[in-house]
Amino acid sequence: MKTFNVPVIYRSPLISAIKNQRKQQDRMKKDFTPTELNFGPIRILLARHFGFCYGVENAIEIAFKTVDENPGKRIFLLSEMIHNPHVNSDLLDRGVQFIMDTAGKQLVPWESLQADDIVIIPAFGTTLETEKQLASLGIEPLKYNTTCPFVERVWNKAEQIGQKNYTVIVHGKPKHEETRATFSHSQAGTPTVVVKDIKEAALLAGFISGKRNPEEFYTLFEGQYSAGFDVTKDLQRVGVVNQTTMLATETQAIADHIKQVMISTFQLTDANVGERFADTRDTLCYATNDNQTAVTGMLQETADLAIVVGGYNSSNTSHLVELCEEKLPTYFISSPEHILSADAIQHWDFHHKQTIHSDQFLPKKDQVTILLTSGASCPDALVEGVIRRLLSFFQLEHKADELATASQS
Repeated sequence: MKTFNVPVIYRSPLISAIKNQRKQQDRMKKDFTPTELNFGPIRILLARHFGFCYGVENAIEIAFKTVDENPGKRIFLLSEMIHNPHVNSDLLDRGVQFIMDTAGKQLVPWESLQADDIVIIPAFGTTLETEKQLASLGIEPLKYNTTCPFVERVWNKAEQIGQKNYTVIVHGKPKHEETRATFSHSQAGTPTVVVKDIKEAALLAGFISGKRNPEEFYTLFEGQYSAGFDVTKDLQRVGVVNQTTMLATETQAIADHIKQVMISTFQLTDANVGERFADTRDTLCYATNDNQTAVTGMLQETADLAIVVGGYNSSNTSHLVELCEEKLPTYFISSPEHILSADAIQHWDFHHKQTIHSDQFLPKKDQVTILLTSGASCPDALVEGVIRRLLSFFQLEHKADELATASQS
């Protein structure tokens, strides 16, 4: 796989050594057991896969290269390039401006942009409407495009099944930048509706089966369906794609449920279900799959707690937190500094969108075992920082240097 020129501040000699060692031992990526880092009083089980993915490294390389090669020019990002506060802050410090926030609220008026300004498309992609807006200002919309190739793969799949007269069902968070972009691209070619979870998929299934009043659809799915959507006609043939960072098990459950409803409603069999239900297979990206599977493997081990590192508005990171929460006390932090001491930690409750202060998060015992992972937009340097922060409470920071040296040899 291609390697990228990512700023050294995001790299970690320790984590790189560990990852390279695991890669040598497991080139086919079949072993999802965690890496054990036993420091005596503290034992860390590091997920097999975590951190920057292909799409994120691609976006970072393009963005920083664009800044370096265009001194004196005004450079804008449509919105956060990725959902990591450290990377976005570094870009802001280098003079880049965000045109919109993550919810799509305008921060820089369109009319203030000039034809010679540089506008970078973030890794989530953007809508066709925004591309048109940029073009109308004389700005080539895709000249500085960091859209993840796996996001574009979803767009291509939606286009392919749309050309075969299937309606596209997008499993995603309706307000997320990626889902907004996927919805825009899909609806340009075929009727499209967004479902955010299995509950909404079950609601939609009621309209497919005819068990719900069609008029209810337009209220229940307000803002989540394409213009002119006809619930009585546009759910006869469907296919499911997704926001690439969603929980894999939920996407599969949604697709399976919709498929069974189609079979039951239209008296189909597994042999001819394709007449009504498109074979989209899984449209999650490889990194989302690997990171979630690695967490599942990690959770097979006995541990006291889990720490997940990443941006608080990161969809893929929040799903890793969800998986951990099913088994263990889980602390979602964006940087090592949120571990205040061996007794106190400030962490994010993404369910209620609030910061929580917890005391005595490290159990008082001879050896504490911690599961550790991070999201696909989180720099490895932050993960190393968490390890060093935890070791510092036991005066064992030097052990991280020893481990990095040993892993590189």
